[in-house]
Amino acid sequence: MNTVTVSNEYQIVIPKEIGDAVGVQPGTRLEVLSYDKKIILVPIRPMRSMKGAFKGINTEIEREEDRI
Repeated sequence: MNTVTVSNEYQIVIPKEIGDAVGVQPGTRLEVLSYDKKIILVPIRPMRSMKGAFKGINTEIEREEDRI
């Protein structure tokens, strides 16, 4: 189990193996969220990195006859 300690300035150090596993590198911006007394760190990715993320998704939408 990886643990971190919060400094006097509320700073933490992300363990290298965790950072490597999620693709966090020095300089990566993280969004900080709180949910149900938990702290969640989400890497902010550029939109360009999303290219192809939904490849092969079914985009057909069933519409009612009066909506065509």
